[in-house]
Amino acid sequence: MKGILLTVSLILSACAIEEKSEKTPPNVIIVMTDDQGYGEFSFNGNPITNTPNIDRLAKEGVQFTDFHVAPMCTPTRGQLLTGLDAFRNGAINVSSGRTLLRPELETIADIFSRNGYATGIFGKWHLGDNYPFRPEDRGFDEALWFPSSHVNSLPDYWDNDYFDDTYIHNGEKETFKGYCTDVFFDESIKWMQEMITTNKPFFTYVALNAAHWPHFVPDYYREPIREAMNKQPELFENMDEAKRKELTSFLAMGANIDDNMGKLQKFLEEASLDDNTIVVFLTDNGSTFGKDYFNAGMKGSKTTLWEGGHRVPLLMKTPEHLSEQPSKIDELCHVQDLLPTLTSLSGISDIPKKLDGVDLSPLLSGEKERLEDRMLVINYSRMPMFEVNYTTENPAIPMKDGAGVLWKNWRFLENRELYDISTDPYQDSNVADEHPEIVAKMRDHLDTWWDGVKNDVHIPQRVIIGSEHENPMLISACEWLDVFVDQQIQTRYGPQKNGIWHLAVSEAGEYEFELRRWPKESGFRLREGIPEKKVTDGTFIKGVSFPIHSAQLKVGSEIKLIEVSEEDVSANFTFNLEQGDIEIQSWFNDENEEPILGAYYMYVAKK
Repeated sequence: MKGILLTVSLILSACAIEEKSEKTPPNVIIVMTDDQGYGEFSFNGNPITNTPNIDRLAKEGVQFTDFHVAPMCTPTRGQLLTGLDAFRNGAINVSSGRTLLRPELETIADIFSRNGYATGIFGKWHLGDNYPFRPEDRGFDEALWFPSSHVNSLPDYWDNDYFDDTYIHNGEKETFKGYCTDVFFDESIKWMQEMITTNKPFFTYVALNAAHWPHFVPDYYREPIREAMNKQPELFENMDEAKRKELTSFLAMGANIDDNMGKLQKFLEEASLDDNTIVVFLTDNGSTFGKDYFNAGMKGSKTTLWEGGHRVPLLMKTPEHLSEQPSKIDELCHVQDLLPTLTSLSGISDIPKKLDGVDLSPLLSGEKERLEDRMLVINYSRMPMFEVNYTTENPAIPMKDGAGVLWKNWRFLENRELYDISTDPYQDSNVADEHPEIVAKMRDHLDTWWDGVKNDVHIPQRVIIGSEHENPMLISACEWLDVFVDQQIQTRYGPQKNGIWHLAVSEAGEYEFELRRWPKESGFRLREGIPEKKVTDGTFIKGVSFPIHSAQLKVGSEIKLIEVSEEDVSANFTFNLEQGDIEIQSWFNDENEEPILGAYYMYVAKK
């Protein structure tokens, strides 16, 4: 009798576990790396580097072989977060006041959070450094991140160097021991372990700054890369020594990423989560180095419309009941497809109705072999200093002719050139004249697309000052509209640039503005030059001194000027402001009150 009861008990327990498993939504983990391209992995034929853990994910999961992102990182991230084209969601450039994701849009984190998920981001955000654009404003319960485009960007904590850095953790600055990539993976795993005890599914976004410049990495990762490169010297015959060293470090950063992917896979297995977790791996744009040594047969690199600028790997491993694995999917897909796909796989149906992305889950399940015929538009705001063929104006200003249109095997670039990558994968031959009907069809799609975005894309998104959500606050030169100043190396060598901040005043009152040449935590004075600095894996250049004798601030139509001394670290102003939109510009002047440059750092506080 006891045996019968035990057997019945075991059966009932097994049924309960099975029922719970069926009803438990899957966890979702997205890992996005920076500046690695399609060919940076051994599963895609890289002749130098070895990425066994990422290769394992490719083998056990689904590989998307014709998957595209934007040629620069911010547009890709915005499209991932919203399922919308970059020109529709507002995040179209890596700096220059155009990284800000429209605040009224719901993000993938908002959606998962609303549906009972714990949400966390670890690493690179790059969709706005201030309220209402920060990750904690956009649906993330847990947020460990750094501002702007990379560790050691201009608004980042001064002299962060990838090792033992200070990041923003749930709104507060906090120092973490270790190498940046290790920290972001370790902290994400630590958080996911905590979420297991809450019985809530989790949505985890591990967005790495690696392998973005500066190419700092624990040195022991370099030697295997050097050895592999020495075995194939023919690949580097036209590469100078400096470029070769940079490539070595870049690939070493990739080896560290792969180690951390192994650590993540081990955690999921040991925590018995691997059978109910969706793991997604992708990169944010084309390679920064692929064109110099191995580019998987493609032309182009990051920031270009050539295939090598935006075609990247996408790997997805899902619970077995959600897809037929392993397999490859050769359909034309885009990063904006991930929001509708991941929500669908997670059983979430209440998502925004009008998305540019499409649900790929029918391809994963085998329900469909092909998507409906579609064209994709890739467009983004270039760096202001870029030289481009489609305009003589500032290329940071969004324009229709900066686009690439993708359709089947066709690539229609800059509204003038057509390439057939099925017969010309390296895009050597412009065949626009031979296929006028294809050009007409793709141009018509581009025109219709542009008509739908052209009015909104020119409206600048505005950081809000004086809000209870962020007061006081730092606003940096990264938000100067269509002017590029984004790196601490620029803070040091001091480009003599200026720009306008487009802001919004939360509520009327008295506001204090503190203008600085150097950030607060550095402690440097306005006129001070600084020596070069040895850091963990490199050297930061010396900082230039400027003869700053006065500072000027224009807030709306009101202008104030004050003199500063040798000892001053800042120039401080007070203005009474009304609620609403406002433009602000700053100047540091010489003894003749001739402008030298704008203030790279402006600290704002509502009294």
